[in-house]
Amino acid sequence: MDFVEAVKAAGVVGAGGAGFPTHVKLSAKAEWFLVNAAECEPLIETDKYLCRTYPERIVETVAKIAGHLEASHAVIVLKAKYHREMEALQEAIDKVKAPVELFGMRTFYPAGDEQTLVQQVTGRVVPERGLPLDVGCVVDNVGTVLAIADALEGRPVSEKFLSVTGAVAHTQMFHVPLGTPVTEILKKAKITVGDYAVIVGGPMMGRMLKDKEAIAQAVVTKTTGNLLVLPADHYLVKRSELTEQQMIHRAATACIQCRMCTDMCPRYMIGHEVRPNMVMRNLWREKTITSNEEFEKAFGSAANCCSCGVCEMFACPMGLSPRKMNDYAKRLLRERGINPERNMHPTAREAVDYRKIPTERLIARLDLTRYVTHDLPEFTQMQVKECVIPLSQHIGKPAVPVVKQGDHVEQGALVAAAAEGLSVNIHTGMGGTVTEVTNQGIRICGEEE
Repeated sequence: MDFVEAVKAAGVVGAGGAGFPTHVKLSAKAEWFLVNAAECEPLIETDKYLCRTYPERIVETVAKIAGHLEASHAVIVLKAKYHREMEALQEAIDKVKAPVELFGMRTFYPAGDEQTLVQQVTGRVVPERGLPLDVGCVVDNVGTVLAIADALEGRPVSEKFLSVTGAVAHTQMFHVPLGTPVTEILKKAKITVGDYAVIVGGPMMGRMLKDKEAIAQAVVTKTTGNLLVLPADHYLVKRSELTEQQMIHRAATACIQCRMCTDMCPRYMIGHEVRPNMVMRNLWREKTITSNEEFEKAFGSAANCCSCGVCEMFACPMGLSPRKMNDYAKRLLRERGINPERNMHPTAREAVDYRKIPTERLIARLDLTRYVTHDLPEFTQMQVKECVIPLSQHIGKPAVPVVKQGDHVEQGALVAAAAEGLSVNIHTGMGGTVTEVTNQGIRICGEEE
């Protein structure tokens, strides 16, 4: 089995983002292969743990991937302040004599945004709504690199590393089967508050689970990298309760057109046309604009927003929601069939290196300082009695079940095959009996010992 086919068979997807099928990325040639270990959001520990724990495996696999891509540059990118991780990786590079470099980034948000990362390391700017490959780069998360290492040895993606942070007694790392209920992990995490909410991911771009039912239904997928536990009355939880109409009304009445949302936007700074202040300015007249040309002029820049949240969680002095209004405008553009022209050759603005959001200040702004710790997380290898494996854990079409109720499956077995087109295989991280197959997922119960 060749390189790409092995990765495809194992069901590898981007471990640190939206879950783009990795075999598609690797079906190309590139000048640069960049490994994203910059841990984009605050209070996530997974990438650092992997770099400390598996440095040689990471370095060896990076060299293999770069060779496959025929890349002349192979670079592992992480924050320069990650001294333990930098030292571990450098020792591994020296030991195996791999043609791999390290790049230490400043500590800012969103350092782990792949387009920001490409610009910082290579000086190149990815086109609007484009891919790193458009400028000769392939970017993979460090967790994806380890999944590729397993794939090349015939082991599929069936388990996941993730950290649990926030209102817990100790920051912890877990290794669990795919489909593990979030509630089972939280039972072992020693939550320190009564009523709580959970953000799946990080505080800026993660998915907020506010009620007990939503938390009970959540399971670990191939892209789950962190669970952030917060008190139910935390600022971030309360802010998430604003309705779209409330945000629109506030934008139309309270925006002072200071332009901070635009001037501090990371994508704007690398040269993309993203102007949330224009979206905010025009919301009051959105329903009166009949011309598509005029509508695009008012709202078209929203199409280039990456939803990082800098505009609303850090830049806006009025506490408004430019990111959510960009999301709203994107929907309106789709409904009208408007697809703004892309700038295929953007140029980073002069102030790109001076308008970085210091992570420490962002953490303070989000009222998360109390949860910062410099202790290494405790590690737990978890086994569960039941898992529910979603059929859609990736960008593209959901996988198609290849098992039925009553089937016995072994750990690592294929339970859903990639659909035709863009899709990936899905495997089980636990052995047992299939008790339910639906359009959403596959339930597996372990057998009694």
